[in-house]
Amino acid sequence: MHKPYLSLGSNLGNRIENIQKAIELIDERMGTVYRTSTFIETEPVGFQSDNKFINAVCLIHTHFSPHRCLEEAQAIEQLMGRKNKTVDGIYQDRIIDIDLLMYDDVEICDETLILPHPRMKERGFVMTPLQEILKSETDL
Repeated sequence: MHKPYLSLGSNLGNRIENIQKAIELIDERMGTVYRTSTFIETEPVGFQSDNKFINAVCLIHTHFSPHRCLEEAQAIEQLMGRKNKTVDGIYQDRIIDIDLLMYDDVEICDETLILPHPRMKERGFVMTPLQEILKSETDL
């Protein structure tokens, strides 16, 4: 059983419902959602928008490979209405964004996937909920 950590964000529509729906789909399609962080509201990073984000991190238990986890996360984004990650290299508002942050202690760097996520430590909207989950794991 593998333990990937996923970051979730939404700044369009009912943001909380979007995150909850993504978590349900992750549980149905990828593996058991073992732990979910508190939802936090954050400003957009890397682009201008009047729409704030709701962000969270979840830890799942899965038999999927890292690449299969990435594929399923992208399929869930599309299923929920996500079209593009960027337009002309610029981030856009999004109904859902799911990023694979870490997968066990695996390190990968290829044309489709970099693990651990290369920018996660620069992003408070990722690190705050991730640290919450990591702390709860060590408290067990």
